Amino acid sequence: MRQRPNFSEEELLREQGYQLIAGVDEVGRGPLAGPVVAAAVILPLAPHPSWLAQVQDSKQLPPLQREFLYDCIQEEALASAVGMVSHEAVDTEGILAATRQAMKLAVEGLSQSPDLLLIDHLRVPALPIPQRPLVKGDCRSLSIAAASIVAKVTRDRIMIELDGQFPGYGFSRNKGYATPEHLLCLRRLGACPVHRKSFAPVREALGGE
Repeated sequence: MRQRPNFSEEELLREQGYQLIAGVDEVGRGPLAGPVVAAAVILPLAPHPSWLAQVQDSKQLPPLQREFLYDCIQEEALASAVGMVSHEAVDTEGILAATRQAMKLAVEGLSQSPDLLLIDHLRVPALPIPQRPLVKGDCRSLSIAAASIVAKVTRDRIMIELDGQFPGYGFSRNKGYATPEHLLCLRRLGACPVHRKSFAPVREALGGE
């Protein structure tokens, strides 16, 4: 049975004196095009709104449910913010550095300063805030799962907009990931301005440049 996120980690941290706990997650490390987007979310730990029972890793949710939960989080979270790093930065700085920068921007955008960060898998050394990385954090922590939803919905909307600007690659469907359709379009059309030229399939489409 698939593990569902809960507040166990957050409740343990509250017992240690932490009150404002931000979940942090990113979307977009793997795609061949578009930005990396991270989100930071501080949820109220009590009382629990009814929609919270639906929150889980964004990859496990259908699009309409993600949109519904995104709206709920925006309305009822104590604070929520996103950070975005461009495809150019991914190419120049590398995907790991770009991911950490997106997370840093998201945390810095929060309207309330968190006491501690629960981060899916990573640490962000540039942030002077206590941090706890969790392996498979979006499956364990509701705060991280909520952040994954905010990041996913935000990035999906960006990719739908980019599909209008750069038609022919199916960005509204594949969101920039290396689907067979996307790879076929890359071979046929070459790369567009928002492709990550440091990623192997894009380099190959550019003739190995």
